[in-house]
Formats: sequence, structure tokens, C-alpha cells
Amino acid sequence: MKKAIFFDIDGTLIDCLNGLTDITPKVKKAIRALQANGDYVFIATGRPYAFLSEALLNFGFDGFILTNGAQVKVKDKLIYKEPLYKDFVKEISDNFEELNIQYILQGEIYSYMKEDYKEFYSYFDNFSISRKYLKGNYDIENIDTYKVETLCKDEKGIDYCLSLENDDYDCIYNEEEKSFEFYSKRNTKATGILKALDYLNIPIENSYAFGDGKNDIEMLSTVGCGIAMGNASDEIKIYAKKVTDTVHNDGIALGIEKFIL
Repeated sequence: MKKAIFFDIDGTLIDCLNGLTDITPKVKKAIRALQANGDYVFIATGRPYAFLSEALLNFGFDGFILTNGAQVKVKDKLIYKEPLYKDFVKEISDNFEELNIQYILQGEIYSYMKEDYKEFYSYFDNFSISRKYLKGNYDIENIDTYKVETLCKDEKGIDYCLSLENDDYDCIYNEEEKSFEFYSKRNTKATGILKALDYLNIPIENSYAFGDGKNDIEMLSTVGCGIAMGNASDEIKIYAKKVTDTVHNDGIALGIEKFIL
């Protein structure tokens, strides 16, 4: 029976902030071994399409879970998408501008951010994100948004962003960078994975996931075998069935060899 394996990007496949901007040769070889075995390999990320590097897009993954599960792509087919409610996006965008909060609206292919948000552009430069699919001129009424990220400059902005977390919307707060990610609670990496498994007719017990962060918790605890990276916090590791080495020590390659192949 074929298996499906899902990989987070930041802190799992790569670690841009600490100099690891491409998948290591050992990890590439291990992933290729899975594909040679007839198994499916997926990216499962909070990133939108616009934030994927050419190297990741051209690697040959069998599909992508994007924007924390709001979009699911198998091969070249988008099998699921659910944008955020337009009224909600319009309301918070107006409030962001009033509070001097820089923000980006993440769409299906392009992501949208005003050209004068120099600090936010520099922030994404740190993650080696290309500006190829970033648009500064757009009409908010004519775009679909799947996830929103913000950069706050002061406590008033931070307090407002924290207030947006409720029964419908979740957020990830990076206190050091003063940045937020907002997404619908209806969609997670786990819900996206389940849709991909159903589409491919693969039982849950034949699914695996590698991750290290807060937005990996659902998928690590949902798949047949969740594997936490060695660099994940103890808070994350408790949701995994297995723990491998760190991203800088080829943790994915070791995990594939030990727990899957």
C-alpha cells in the first residue's frame, strides 16, 4: 500500500533564518527514495504559493498543502480552496491601515502588499522569499485571501492583532519579530492532509508528517505517524509519535530511514 508523507518547510526542510536555504543533499536523496518506492511526498506549509522558492516548486513534490490547509493541491490539480470571508478581510485591512500595521494578503498565486511597506519586504527578504509573485497594486474587492500576515510597530497594534483570535480565527504570534499570521480555524494542515489522503485513497495509518512549530500540532497528532524535528520545542514534541534529529543534522533523512522506509 502506498504511503503519503507531508513536510513542513521552515525549521523542517530548511531553516532560512539560520543559513539553511535549500534542502540538504541527504534529505533530497531520502525523499527521492520514498518516491522511488511509489510513495507520495507533499509540502504542508503555512506559506502561500508566492512564498515557495523555485527550488521547492521544481523539486517534484506530488502536492502542496498551502496557507495552513486553506488550499490543497495534488499534482497540478487544486482539489480544495476556501478563502477568508471578504468582509472580514476588508474590515481588518481598514483597521490595520488606521493603526499603522503593515500587512500582506496571501492569495492563490499572488500575494498582495503595499509597496511602501519597506520593513515588511525586508522581513520577507530574510526568508529568501522572491518578489516575483508579490503585487503592490491591487483592488481588495477583486482578490481572494487565504491567510493574512502582519508586522506591528507598537503595543497598540499588537493588542489589536491579539484581539482578532477568536472562535473563527487563529493566529501565530512571533513575539521577537512582532509579526502575526491569521488563518481560519476551519482549515489547518491536518484538514488539508485529510483531503489529500481521501483524494488519493490512502488510509490515515499510511500517512506521516514532519514538523516543528505550533501550526504543525494538528497534523502531527492526526497522521498515522507524526514525527517532530529535534529542534522543535517540548510543547510540540508531545504531539508526535516519534522525534528525529534537527533540521541542520538531516533530521528528515534520518526519520525517513528509521521510521518509514
